[in-house]
Amino acid sequence: MTRSLTTEGSKYGFYSPAMRSTLSNQGDSESLNKYGGLRRVREDVPWRLWIVAGIGFWERAAFWGLTAPWQNYMEHPLHRDAGQPAGALGLGQAMATRVYCAFYIFYYAAPILVAIIADSYLGRYVTLVASVVLYCLGCAILTVSSVTSIIERGWGVPGLAIAMFLIGLGGGGFRAIAVPFIADQQTETEPRVMTLKTGEVVVTDYQITLQYIYNLYYWVGNVGSLSWFATVYIETHVSFTAAYGLTLGFMVIALVMLVGGRQYYTRVPREQNALPEAFKIVVCACRSGFKMGRADPSYQLERRHRTVPWSTQLVDELTRGLQACRILLAFIMFYICFDQMQNNLISQAGQMQTNGTPNDLLPAMNQVGCIVLGPLIQEVLYPFLHRRRIYPTAVSRIAIGFAFVTLSMLYATLVQLFIYRSPPCYDQPGSCGRNEINVWIQAPLYLLISAGEIFAYVTALEYAYDHSPKAMKVVVQAIGLLVGSVGSACAMALTPVARNPYLVTFYASLTGSMAVTTVIFWALFRRHDSSPVCVEGTAGPPAAVLGVRVRWVDHKCKV
Repeated sequence: MTRSLTTEGSKYGFYSPAMRSTLSNQGDSESLNKYGGLRRVREDVPWRLWIVAGIGFWERAAFWGLTAPWQNYMEHPLHRDAGQPAGALGLGQAMATRVYCAFYIFYYAAPILVAIIADSYLGRYVTLVASVVLYCLGCAILTVSSVTSIIERGWGVPGLAIAMFLIGLGGGGFRAIAVPFIADQQTETEPRVMTLKTGEVVVTDYQITLQYIYNLYYWVGNVGSLSWFATVYIETHVSFTAAYGLTLGFMVIALVMLVGGRQYYTRVPREQNALPEAFKIVVCACRSGFKMGRADPSYQLERRHRTVPWSTQLVDELTRGLQACRILLAFIMFYICFDQMQNNLISQAGQMQTNGTPNDLLPAMNQVGCIVLGPLIQEVLYPFLHRRRIYPTAVSRIAIGFAFVTLSMLYATLVQLFIYRSPPCYDQPGSCGRNEINVWIQAPLYLLISAGEIFAYVTALEYAYDHSPKAMKVVVQAIGLLVGSVGSACAMALTPVARNPYLVTFYASLTGSMAVTTVIFWALFRRHDSSPVCVEGTAGPPAAVLGVRVRWVDHKCKV
């Protein structure tokens, strides 16, 4: 929320009556206020939500299972020397990293088209099924094209390209749609008072429930991503074909669950296509001094003497969605750092003594970290804070996550420094063998990234769903993924400098950039945190969290 959006006065301000009506559908904040100082807790989630989470489990198992071997699959040749990683296409590290980043660019950008189809034409469920079908086809083509005889005939690279296209389109679409689809399954949004077994009287809060749902979805997905361990070992000791065939089986299970449970899911009716009017609203606001409040129909009628076809509610919802997109833009640097885990950090592990451990196994520690830290944060840390009436805002949680990612890149810098100081190759590891340093020194790096994901990325999913217009929820999620494509493009642009003996400087630069991003993000958004604590009210006086002070003026929240 920017100052320009609130200077139009109460009549054209950011929180109009229409917007408060919209917000009441997401938790009935005014009702929550009457419950005084009761502690807020989550609502029970329905069983169908667990089924959708299960589908997410199999999709993540397939995605991480098939992408984990990709760096080795592309980088190293088919016929390897003793002690060298498994390979197939022999493209080299630089080219393999570029292809990997290009895939992620497409994977994050493709959902924009899918999102428009889902929100405006086919609906979320039908588009979700179509995405999974494309995903299955991509896995099947990848499996067949990885057969040794097929690769020797020159079909390895074309097969990989076709598979990447289908997996990127289907997987990206799945990721954009599944996030709002699982939240749709939680139909109980109104607050209700209940008594716990301890005798404590509490009130349910939809915002805390939404936070729980996305932490649950992310945790289940990370459990599924442990397939990484299986496929990298199968790649090394059996074949790439067997590894990719396993991921195809995972996606078939997901498709069966999705289609078989169609009668049980809550399927939100397709909304009228709001994109044309949304575009007109943005153009109108730009022509009126870049203030969204001036696109309000009442303002246009009173000040411009013109009648516009859109509603006040759509203006308010779009303003709220644009605020979410501003927050998501800060994730570009986050994705640049995160992408290192899928390429350069795998190569870093290959510079050390693995003692039989596949070099592309180490990033799976990220999933282990998410599985261990997720419940601790969701079930221990957050309840501990809530019992003290402390409800961390979205911006606070994202900033904490960014700080953890900064620490992870700092740790990567130190690991690379230790590698360069170790014999026998020093700052040219690989030229005469692997340097004498144990690969498991890299493990804490992935745990730091895990903490950063839980605080920052999961909060971004929740924030994007909660702050997006009803008819554009998949589109806003897709914009979040598009930010990821920009991050991957930047990571790909950095590929030429990610080489020996400059890798210490490379990781140090990422550390500094992420630290600067964290500071700027906190400085820009800490006073404009339109999180549920601020916008939708609280069950009692909200606590100041990390410097965010809240005061109430005429039932509007100012910070």
